[in-house]
Amino acid sequence: MISLSTLYLWFDFMNVSLFSFARFACPVAITLLLNLTVAADDWPNWRGPNHDDKSVETGLMQTWPDGGPEKVWQVDSGGLGYAGFSVVDDRLYTLGQEDDAQFALCLDATSGETIWKVTLGEGFDSDWGGGPRSTPSIVDDVGYFLTAKGDLACLKIADGTSVWSVKLSDFGGNVPFWGYSESPLIDEGKVICTPGGSEGTLLALDAASGKKVWQSQPVTKPMDNGKPSAPAKAHYSSVLPITFNGQRQYVQLTELAVVGLAAEDGSLLWQSEWPGRVAVIPSPIFDDGKVYVTSGYGIGSKLIELNGNADPPVKWRNRIMKNHHGGVIQVGDFYYGHSDKAGLTCQSQETGERVWNTKKIKKGAIGYADGLFYYLQESDGRVLLVHADENKPAVKGHFTLEPQSDRRKPKGKIWTHPVISNGRMFLRDQEIIYCYDIAQK
Repeated sequence: MISLSTLYLWFDFMNVSLFSFARFACPVAITLLLNLTVAADDWPNWRGPNHDDKSVETGLMQTWPDGGPEKVWQVDSGGLGYAGFSVVDDRLYTLGQEDDAQFALCLDATSGETIWKVTLGEGFDSDWGGGPRSTPSIVDDVGYFLTAKGDLACLKIADGTSVWSVKLSDFGGNVPFWGYSESPLIDEGKVICTPGGSEGTLLALDAASGKKVWQSQPVTKPMDNGKPSAPAKAHYSSVLPITFNGQRQYVQLTELAVVGLAAEDGSLLWQSEWPGRVAVIPSPIFDDGKVYVTSGYGIGSKLIELNGNADPPVKWRNRIMKNHHGGVIQVGDFYYGHSDKAGLTCQSQETGERVWNTKKIKKGAIGYADGLFYYLQESDGRVLLVHADENKPAVKGHFTLEPQSDRRKPKGKIWTHPVISNGRMFLRDQEIIYCYDIAQK
């Protein structure tokens, strides 16, 4: 049988909305679509099966009782770091660090018990907290794991056996100040990642062998003297796959520009300047021929309208949404996320203007499922269930993570994004991983 997740990926490739199809399909087709099962609620990679941080699950609690939903399990086997989760077939995959070594980890998603743990490379340290920062990508019987030092490994998910491994430094990459943080993209039999540097900004490897398929030209921008700038370094955003006018593309945000590359050979299709500062982190968002990007440190956001030209027009640009990290999610015609100094913010896609904001909801990471936002505040571990649309937001439940890690460095906060899968919510504070039952009873 075909999973709903697979259908989402197929419709994304065809540049068609699944729900638009269903709305106009015949009643028989709709019935078949609604009766498809198997793995519809898996979360196989960063930002989920459709690369938009929106779970396709339904039947979740619309309000939480006092104290929040039931905690199903909690373990302290995650190791240090901020790595995210992939959840497939009742297994949870992530990364961690102990004893100056980074490792891949597989847990039973129903119990939290460790299934396997495999060392990948030496540790990474930072005043903000060491360890890995990325989310594994799980495809069929293998998983792809990237450490903060740039060790990229393909492992068999059955037992963690190595299939192949490479170092991004072998392709000209230098470890970013806060470590490699992007999550590897697996698309059309390729692993797409961002070593950065003079040998080429983006890299495509054969997913089965790890051998190089292509490496793009370095991303640069013109300087006042007419010469190109130094090549873009790897920052912290993850590559987004899109299909526009029938062509598969890879969109990446760097500190110099947002670019679209041809999936076939990595050639540059279009580029739009971006004055990134310090750290460029949030992933791009694509919808109906439009690419949205945002970053913090006072930079803001903009909406690009793809038109097949190398220098696509900008629909709008402003500083309404300055998302440092924690992510932005598009629902309907609006963007939702934390904007520096403004709190949780709703921004219009059409105009770029602020629809509303609330400073009562502090800086944090955001997820979405079944019409509700799941929000994890970085400073205190408070978890909020939020109903939000173009009207004012309403909190439908909250609780605070307990216990919290006493191993987190003073500058570090709770930065791992919430993941919703199989009626459960998975959260993390360093070595502590939590699982909550959020299914409607």
